[in-house]
Amino acid sequence: MNWNDLGAKILGGWELDRDGAMGVLQSHDRELLSVLDAAFTIRKHHFGMGVTLHVIRNAKSGACSEDCVYCSQSGKSETEITRYTLQSVEKIVEGAHEAAKLKAMRYCIVTSGRQPAEKELEIICEAARQIKKDVPIQICTSLGLLNEGQAKRLKLAGVDRYNHNLETSCRHYGTICSTHSYADRVATTKMVKGVGLELCCGGLIGMGESLEDRVDLAFALREVGADSIPLNFLDPRPGTAMEGRSRIGATEALRTLALFRFANPDREIRIAGGREVCLGALQVFALYPANSIFTTGYLTTGGQGHSADLAMIEASGFHVSGITDA
Repeated sequence: MNWNDLGAKILGGWELDRDGAMGVLQSHDRELLSVLDAAFTIRKHHFGMGVTLHVIRNAKSGACSEDCVYCSQSGKSETEITRYTLQSVEKIVEGAHEAAKLKAMRYCIVTSGRQPAEKELEIICEAARQIKKDVPIQICTSLGLLNEGQAKRLKLAGVDRYNHNLETSCRHYGTICSTHSYADRVATTKMVKGVGLELCCGGLIGMGESLEDRVDLAFALREVGADSIPLNFLDPRPGTAMEGRSRIGATEALRTLALFRFANPDREIRIAGGREVCLGALQVFALYPANSIFTTGYLTTGGQGHSADLAMIEASGFHVSGITDA
């Protein structure tokens, strides 16, 4: 593949096909800088040198009925984590103020569980209403499967975006979860888009999927119209069925990020869970295909820290983007 022309070709309207996608994932490490440069051409065109910060609020932890094999909050997991019921409106709003102080563009309220209960939805909606009145930040929620009425209530309360990851390909999904289906996840993404919410939808790389599965996921996210694509890299949690699985390497992770940029050129690509441990010393190179990161950590694991994130962004010539200049 001619990497020198690929970025301009995609910006000119050409859509990456399956052969091209496999070519990205199968490229040699000696081609990596050329691959990243092509991805950066596209990223810079659509997002300049800005990096948006997102802060996750783990508003309800553990005790989930679902059996996702990678998740430390799963009902099947034996991981030692802090478990608690849904936090109060006050605690959730307090987290939004803290996120704004960290220059976060979006505040991501996440709860464990298959689907929000009525009381939980009331608390989330009230928190969203208060945040919208007092905090200059966008709101994303991730509450599991939704029906149309629930999605409309979130939208009316002021929620801007809903996260519901496809996680992997349709073909591979049955190996990582049996309590709900890939089709259930797709149905929720369509519901979200149908009521006018932005869709945050990505995946988790490194769960034993094939390269073809990664290509399928990249194209599936394009098909469902994901506005934002968080890519997580498996950091196997003790006590889960994925315990003992090896992490993917840094160059493999970077090629994967580039693929998702090529397949979804004008979408927000976010480096999410596992970036620190999988990318290691090459972490800064992820900003060339990606334009967004989670800062201050993830649901049940910590990150490298907000100060280190800001230092990495600044040292590499990028800058933090806010609500008005992203």
